[in-house]
Amino acid sequence: MDDDLIKRCSNIVRGLSMDAVQEANSGHPGLPMGMADAAVALWSNVMKFDPLDPNWCNRDRFVLSAGHGSMLLYALLHLSGYDIDINSIKNFRQLKSITPGHPEFGHTPGVDTTTGPLGQGLANAVGMAMAERSLAARFNKPEYNLFDHYTYVIVGDGCLMEGISHEACSFAGHNRLGRLIVLWDNNSITIDGSTNISTSDDVLNRFRSYGWHTAEADGHSTKSVIASIRDSQKNDEKPSLISCRTVIGYGSPNRSGKSKAHGEPLGVDEVRLTKISLGLPDSEKFYIDLEAISPLQEAASRGSELNKKWQIMLSEYEQDYPEDASELKRSLDNDFSISFDDVSTDFLEIESIATRAASGKVLEAIIPSMPNMIGGSADLTGSNNTFVEGQEVFDPDNFGGSYVNYGVREHAMGSIMNGLSLHGGIIPYGGTFLVFSDYMRPAIRLAAMMGIQVVYVFTHDSIGVGEDGPTHQPVEHLMSLRTIPGLTVIRPADAMETKEAWKVALENANGPTALLLTRQKLKVLNSKCYKGLQNTYDVNKGAYVIRDSKEDPEVIIMGSGSEVHIALEAATILEGKGIDVRVVSFPSFDLFDKQNEQYKNSVLNAEAVRRVAIEAGVSMGWHRFVGDQGRIIAIDRYGASAPAEQVYEMLGLTVTNVVSTVEEMM
Repeated sequence: MDDDLIKRCSNIVRGLSMDAVQEANSGHPGLPMGMADAAVALWSNVMKFDPLDPNWCNRDRFVLSAGHGSMLLYALLHLSGYDIDINSIKNFRQLKSITPGHPEFGHTPGVDTTTGPLGQGLANAVGMAMAERSLAARFNKPEYNLFDHYTYVIVGDGCLMEGISHEACSFAGHNRLGRLIVLWDNNSITIDGSTNISTSDDVLNRFRSYGWHTAEADGHSTKSVIASIRDSQKNDEKPSLISCRTVIGYGSPNRSGKSKAHGEPLGVDEVRLTKISLGLPDSEKFYIDLEAISPLQEAASRGSELNKKWQIMLSEYEQDYPEDASELKRSLDNDFSISFDDVSTDFLEIESIATRAASGKVLEAIIPSMPNMIGGSADLTGSNNTFVEGQEVFDPDNFGGSYVNYGVREHAMGSIMNGLSLHGGIIPYGGTFLVFSDYMRPAIRLAAMMGIQVVYVFTHDSIGVGEDGPTHQPVEHLMSLRTIPGLTVIRPADAMETKEAWKVALENANGPTALLLTRQKLKVLNSKCYKGLQNTYDVNKGAYVIRDSKEDPEVIIMGSGSEVHIALEAATILEGKGIDVRVVSFPSFDLFDKQNEQYKNSVLNAEAVRRVAIEAGVSMGWHRFVGDQGRIIAIDRYGASAPAEQVYEMLGLTVTNVVSTVEEMM
């Protein structure tokens, strides 16, 4: 290890970061300059990665949780040989560039997760570390260490102030995720000034209380950082936090150690002075010394060789353990076949069942056939129906378990599931009450942004919660989730639609899916309970005609979930009064929006201008489906504490109200 060479390499990283931010006239130079020494030490001496195969499943994961310092990551990727050329560095933060302001998964080679909202990356990393332990428990053999990688994270003071850091790191310590190593950029600076104006936490003791190993290092000393990392690797049963004492904007004569270095260009004159202080050519932009960057390129070559050896080991594994190898490949490719036939038969023999309970029965059919699924709940397992008899619990004594007790940590659960999905080889699902989806919304948004497969089981989906009252009765949540681009939201009307909803979720490999399920029992939709039903369940189309009129419809009643039953009962009464009614089950706005115009028109007959929507949530969003002459029966207020039937009656979500509304329109 040549300390002088690594210091020169670190200064190249600083120079690229300064120049890119200056060229863009936008960005955050402080973190890349402050953490360059520690990051280069990690990448050049410790990390296992292969730029020629960025998705190698046993590579070490690297998460820049403090995503505003993205130029640090882009510089490392470029200098290590990833497919990021110098023009991409020069086009930092520009339209259509692969070097956006914050790292984006799927957009830039070598970026393992999207970060920027502080603390999210740290929680994602916990999920990645879980995934490594899970796959190792399932597939490693005494002579075959297929999975043994580490997950490394760089966090800032802000990441550790965010509440999600408590949730996720408490969970990681409890589960003894020893292959998680976090480097804390401990520079004592925030945007508003010194950290002591807003926090006085003893961070290291805080993490020790979680069951973490802690260490302190001089963040500008290669030897100190590497020694701390190596020492952390010896603590196999404890995740590690290394406090790297650093100076923000290191090298800048007038801005180092100051808030001014955080989030704006240094300025042309200060960049020149900083380059002089670092021994870089002061008149050359985007300077690279090939000798200086050799530690990163040599690390990349070593990683490629390790990957080749790993591939050979995998080939031998396939010969010795063909069944396990086949399951591993299917897990990584998400290639498992599922049969729902038995579930359908069971449901058709049931008169009524809550959709949360129906979801549990679907999981009973899924889990034995999909060993790559890991489920869990935020301390509501019995209510969410997310545990299947026979599942083993993931814990420090059994990393091969497929059920996770997340505790009352909804936000961490959401972000940890993102990490599980990002790692590969695992489809995560997790449950809580719909009203608590607010706690995990940042994680849901990022899952949608990244286009990763995560399934949310949100039960107790409406005022049907009843006696727990308005604090636990979601009103705005359903429509709020529908506004997240890329999130598939499905609110099934019965057990059969719930089964179809799970089908959609498992087939949706390019985005998250939220299943919104009832606490209360609902009839199983078939011709035994409602006359004239179509007996088709086209949930994958978002909306479909579940009961059609005898002639062209004079009115269309549409709704989702439990309110479909109100619509069907109202249609029967209206038909008896000589009014032709079509009923549309509308489980998913976004799936319906993806259908062609011909199908949409076949469901929402343009000739039928009288339309009524009914849903136990806010009215916003329904107007585009009911049209100018339509009516919406919804809840634009909070609920009340009372038996569910009384709350529905009080708020007008009744058969009587639907019938009278239609009659007024005729």
